[in-house]
Amino acid sequence: MTAFMTSLHLRDLDGLPVGPDDRFALHERAAAGSSFASDVRHGLTAKPKTLQPQYFYDDLGSALFEAICHLPEYYPTRCETEILTEAGDAIADAFGPCSRLVELGSGSARKTRLLIERILERQDELEYIPVDIDPGVLRASARDLLSEFPGLRVTAVAGDFRNPGRTLANLLPPARRGERTVMLFLGSSIGNLDEAAAIDLLASARGVLASRDAFFLGADLRKSRDILEPAYDDALGVTAAFNLNLLARINRQLGGHFDLGSFAHRALYDQQLGRIEMHLVSRGAQTVRIDAINIEIAFTEGETIHTESSYKYDGETLARLAAASGFAISQQWTDAKGWFTDVLLT
Repeated sequence: MTAFMTSLHLRDLDGLPVGPDDRFALHERAAAGSSFASDVRHGLTAKPKTLQPQYFYDDLGSALFEAICHLPEYYPTRCETEILTEAGDAIADAFGPCSRLVELGSGSARKTRLLIERILERQDELEYIPVDIDPGVLRASARDLLSEFPGLRVTAVAGDFRNPGRTLANLLPPARRGERTVMLFLGSSIGNLDEAAAIDLLASARGVLASRDAFFLGADLRKSRDILEPAYDDALGVTAAFNLNLLARINRQLGGHFDLGSFAHRALYDQQLGRIEMHLVSRGAQTVRIDAINIEIAFTEGETIHTESSYKYDGETLARLAAASGFAISQQWTDAKGWFTDVLLT
């Protein structure tokens, strides 16, 4: 694995001189043995065809997901925001003295700032370590957070959060005596992984945490199909655009020749597996060339590309994930409707 680190003053985040402040650093860590081109080749030549959901989040995809979070059908963001707002004091008390807050898949850190605020009401300083694949998003969120919280330091990591043990290697020295590191994985991003992969991620995180540290996990709970499916297939078609942007990204970055109008967005709930599936469905028989990887992909009418799974949980499943990865559920909070939960694993 290769890594390099860039240290920036706050003024470097937006080009404006805001004073001699060195509270920001950015580490960029390349993923081992993987690239967009190789993953596209592998996924589109597999049976069935797949694309990995991490590739949703280029600049346009990230903006579309931010829009999804405001849709009336998409409840997870509202439900978790409710938990972090209403139970924020109890959660911060459960964290205890916290010298370091690490977040996997941090994105814009819109919900995380609710926790940062409560923690900094209880102590003078905090180091925040957001991990995301998009350096631009990390810089933008750091700029906003550092201007809002004078007691905050941000050590951002641009890399693959799915293996925190590798990505965070050598970045988490032992916490100060009497304090702890808390790692966050909000928004039910854990649901994009099947059970084995979810256990692997949690076990990898457990490997870089000390015995008194904790992991704070957001998880979407099982509920009826008529609530779940509209959350992933909204009336405005924003989620469809988010899904189709995967093909547009292949066109932009790899010289793909996908006609986006020749594919349809589909979201369905598999009750037996307990997951929402998102697919891109070929509207007819077609062949698509991708220049950068010198390949032609044939599609039959109705054939799909599986782009995302989003698993939904119950108490038994969450307890099994925790136990299999070296954790136990210490405390748990839910929204008023009981649709979403945040659990503290110790």
